[in-house]
Amino acid sequence: MQSDASRGGPIAVALTGASGAQYGLRLIECLAAAGQPLYVMISKAAHRVIAIETDLELPAQPERLAAALSERFGAEAGQIRCFGREDWLAPVASGSGDWRALVVCPCSTGTLSAIACGASDNLIERAADVALKERRPLLLVPREMPLSQIHLENMLTLTRMGAVVMPASPGFYHRPQSVADMVDFVVARVLGQLGIPQRLMPSWGE
Repeated sequence: MQSDASRGGPIAVALTGASGAQYGLRLIECLAAAGQPLYVMISKAAHRVIAIETDLELPAQPERLAAALSERFGAEAGQIRCFGREDWLAPVASGSGDWRALVVCPCSTGTLSAIACGASDNLIERAADVALKERRPLLLVPREMPLSQIHLENMLTLTRMGAVVMPASPGFYHRPQSVADMVDFVVARVLGQLGIPQRLMPSWGE
């Protein structure tokens, strides 16, 4: 039986080379736990960041990466599919593909710039371009400070195009007790934007 989370097609998640790999990995974990089919893309720079910021050593080859993520996060067989940098036959490369949203988490400012100008030089950029032209949800989670005028103008441009820019800026009103709590704050907000029920954070006023 299809879960409520899986209706409407898979959600695509891309990790790029900004600091904050924990956000993207935790998002994949939560979406997998919700029964959501996932298309995952991890850039070469993101692999380097993951190795620096975590104890994970994820394989680059798509099939092996999917197996590693599925094992780590307890996903069902085939629930997570991974695609390489130039896999132009991937579903996310076309508006006729079966997928419903793209989250770039974390989103480097270089990726932000490429999406804003429609570069489409790799699969992540192309998937974002497709999301914009097809009016599908595009969530961008940049992690950078301070922000230059270029960064801010790119964010404004993308917001005007319909993307949702969600800087990785955890709040403190829930009194976080650990780094994990701060990561979950941001991931909970992303899940909310996707319409995925979550128990990481109580809703305001609860």
